[in-house]
This record gives sequence, structure tokens and C-alpha cells, in this order.
Amino acid sequence: MLTTPFDVTLRTAGLVLKSAEQEVYLNYYWLRDNCASSFDPEVNERTFDITALARPPVAKSAQVSGGDLDIVWCNEDHTSTFSIETLVAFGTGKGRPDPAVLSRNLWRAGYSDSFQRFSQHDVMNDMQARTAWAKAMITDGIAVITDMGDSDAALTDLANCLGLVRPSVAGDYFEVKVHIAPVNLAFTANALEMHTDTPTEEFAPGVQFLHCRQNTVDGGYSLFLDGAAVAEDFRRDHPEEFALLSTHKIPFYYDHDDFDWRSHQHVIELDATGAVSGLTVSQHMADAFDLPQDTLDAYYPAFCMFLKTLNGAKYLNRFRMKAGECFVFDNHRIVHGREAYTASSGDRYLRGCYIDRGELRSSYRALVKKSYA
Repeated sequence: MLTTPFDVTLRTAGLVLKSAEQEVYLNYYWLRDNCASSFDPEVNERTFDITALARPPVAKSAQVSGGDLDIVWCNEDHTSTFSIETLVAFGTGKGRPDPAVLSRNLWRAGYSDSFQRFSQHDVMNDMQARTAWAKAMITDGIAVITDMGDSDAALTDLANCLGLVRPSVAGDYFEVKVHIAPVNLAFTANALEMHTDTPTEEFAPGVQFLHCRQNTVDGGYSLFLDGAAVAEDFRRDHPEEFALLSTHKIPFYYDHDDFDWRSHQHVIELDATGAVSGLTVSQHMADAFDLPQDTLDAYYPAFCMFLKTLNGAKYLNRFRMKAGECFVFDNHRIVHGREAYTASSGDRYLRGCYIDRGELRSSYRALVKKSYA
């Protein structure tokens, strides 16, 4: 909340708001375009077309009135009123408040017992529980849903709490069990190296749901780690190698008789603030690196160094999935794998799907807006 009065000074292309504590500059185009009258009051979408102005917007006068700023515009019969608090937020680069911008809780080995758990019944029927689940997904990148129904519908119903099931390479849903003619290592009983899913898609799925329906085999322990924690440690310890992996893209491919998926991705993904938001890791789907060969002189050692760090005991969490649990996790941030198992020793069946990360954050914002936080 603002506690000191502001003065306003008009300039050629914008105006300056100044108090004893701070000074912010605001462009006239931005001010005119974001006048409250520019938006439809029912759907909150912009209806004003700034390109329709005959001349560039210029303030004729401006004055502070309480906590507001009133601007009278030249060349048109129009006055705009803004909250000074809002103007200061945008003028200092903060922008629109976003409840979904939460600090990531970076975790390492031994954290799996601290994964937040919620029952399917609660997240489907209690909006406060659903809000807490969505928040855990943003901060921890993972949560466990318990007491899942043993049905296909149970997975769909759960995913729809946060978004719509989105198709991927495998379709709307995928089944992790031994296939007679597998097209993916996940569909065998072999060990599955640490990876993020479907890096061959131009925009890989954001949130993965893995519903454990059966797991009575010998072996097959699940392996999970926080890729953001690994990468931030790697940045601290090896800044030059970190820069290579977060700057250069490498190719991935997934090629069989009926499909041929290809993409280029950063191994380390950064968000708008420069923080690590995720990884793209999949040695079994990595194509021959097509960077210039002299760039590979530095890139390959950095790549190998990072993967060795990634697989270190400092980060790995190992546990056995239980029937009736659904592990929900950020497919960009959480790197996962599996130990080999003996297929003839029992049954192991996981059913999965994806939603987009944007839908997760949208659902969380809507829940917060309705005061369920």
C-alpha cells in the first residue's frame, strides 16, 4: 500500500510519478491503451483499438486525486483514471499480480516421504484441498493422490480437476506395461534411464499423471528427482557449462513405421526471470547432436558432466509405487526413471495422461480468486 503522496510531471512521450520514496515513468501509448474504458466490462477483453487514433496519444493535463491519477487527453474528448498503486506496479516492472508465481521449493534425496499427499475424494470435492494440491504442484513440482479408483475414469476425473487431458505422441492416454511389440522402452521390463517425457514434441506436455493400477512385480522401483534443484546447483558450481546447456538446443527424435517426431530443445530451460524452470533430458530419444563440431568440443563435456551430476545420489529418490496411487508431476521439472523388473513375477500396470502447465496455473489462479487458498 502506498503511504506517501505523488506529484506528476508531463513529458513528451510519457509522464513521471514521483514521491519521496520512488519515481516511475509511464508511456502515453501504454496509458491510453490500458484505460479502463478500453475493456469490455463483462468479458474483460480489450475493445479499444489504439491504432485507430488519428494522432499519437499525449496528455493535456494530469492530476493526482487521492489514490488515483486522472489524465485528460489531447486530440480527443476523453479522460482516463488509474489507481496509482497499479501504475507504480507496472512502472517498476512488476506487472499484474499473479498468485501462481510462487517460489520453487527445490528438493533433493530423501524428500519422497515429504511429497504432499491428497486423497482423490478430497481434491474432487473440497476446493481448499484442490487449491493446496495445485499449489504443491507449482512449488514442489510433484504431489501424490491416494485412494484412486481402479478404473480408467478415475484418471480422467482427476486430471479434469486441473485441466483437460491433452494428446501426446502416445495419444490421449498411455499404458506403462510390457507390450508385445513395444515402441518405447517404457513399454518393456527393462530399466528406464532418468528422463523427461516426449522431448520430441515441439511443446512437450507440462503435467504428467501416472496412475498405478497394479504393482506386484519383483523390482521396478520408481526413481524421481527435482531437475531444477540439480540445475541450480550445477549453475553455482559450473557456470560456463550451465550457460552452454541453457543456450544451445539439441535434437531429439522418435521414429517408427507410422510416425516421425523431431524437435530441438534446451537441456536446461529458464523462465522469464532466468531461474531454472525445467529440463529436457532423454538419452534414449536424443538424436545425433547437430551443433557445429567445434561447439561440441565444449558442449559434450558439459552435457556429460551434467548427466553425471543428475544421476548422483545427492538428488535421487527411490520408492515403490503402490496400487491406488497417482503421481502427478511437472514433466519439465521432475526427472523420472525406473529400475528393471521381472515381468513374469507379477503384474505392473500404470496408466497415464498429461495436461498443460498453463492449465495448472490457470486453475490455481481461479481457485485463489474464489478465496479457496
